[in-house]
Amino acid sequence: MKKLRFGILSTSSIAPRFISGLQATKNCEASALASRSLDKAREKAALWKIPKAYGSYEELLHSEEIDVAYIAMINSEHYRYAKMALECKKHVLCEKPFTLTPEESRNLFALAREKGLFIMEAQKVLFLPVIEKLKELIQSDVLGPIKMADFSSSFDPGYNSWFFDLEKGGGPLYGNAIYSLQLMQYLFDCRVTSWTGLCTKSPTGVENQFSLSMQMENGLLFTNKTSTCVATSHVGYLYGEKGYVELPDYWKARKAILHYPDQEPVVLHYPCAYELMYEALHVEECIRKHLTESPVMTEAMTINAIEILHAIQQSWHSS
Repeated sequence: MKKLRFGILSTSSIAPRFISGLQATKNCEASALASRSLDKAREKAALWKIPKAYGSYEELLHSEEIDVAYIAMINSEHYRYAKMALECKKHVLCEKPFTLTPEESRNLFALAREKGLFIMEAQKVLFLPVIEKLKELIQSDVLGPIKMADFSSSFDPGYNSWFFDLEKGGGPLYGNAIYSLQLMQYLFDCRVTSWTGLCTKSPTGVENQFSLSMQMENGLLFTNKTSTCVATSHVGYLYGEKGYVELPDYWKARKAILHYPDQEPVVLHYPCAYELMYEALHVEECIRKHLTESPVMTEAMTINAIEILHAIQQSWHSS
């Protein structure tokens, strides 16, 4: 079987993790890398064992070296280069957040359908083995109906010079709240219908931490708290009528801990070296089946999440 060739657009911090995931698969490979600097592209390509380097994203997208474009640059550039990739007849895996507006997201999915090409928002959490198992447990009702959930995380964004620039899609809202949004949509097969949120802001006016509350179609309430100011616990909790689930590092989870009244916790371990491998395998499967949309990370899920995050951010910057 011919390997599916991925072109990596950007040398950002997530790029080497995705490349390692590709290299752990049997039928996918990172065949080319692009940066705005040819010297940097060549340096990183040598380091990451990628055969071809380009000094511009445009040059890579117009080449015959790749089948799939992996869009991994700053948030504000996602739409431009995902659209260009489709116009160059390349399939697209675009890092979250897919775009910064719902209109941009709709445009990309429509263009992919028109071109007969596959496109998906990269959302690794949905494809992790432990998350698949958790969905099975929820559907089998071993925890009873899930009524509430809570997610918290924190990180130091200091290495990203663009992170507090609103025009570049900066701030933790788009990049971090989207994990819990997509995860909850996937686990419960329904949409978020109402939401509210508060934030504090950095000197540039971009949020530096936030607290969101949301409700789903099935009545489930969940919260998401993320900070770049203080260290929080990195964990998700899902509370059912019979017990609850603890998900350490929920966005890259390797285990789930089941808690039941008057019982010892049950720990489900799903170790993996490269968590991004699973979404790469899913992309490969979809493309080989000639799909234009993932049946897991769907257009509807992406649009719903971007609509919510866009509305929340607009409310924070409307005054």
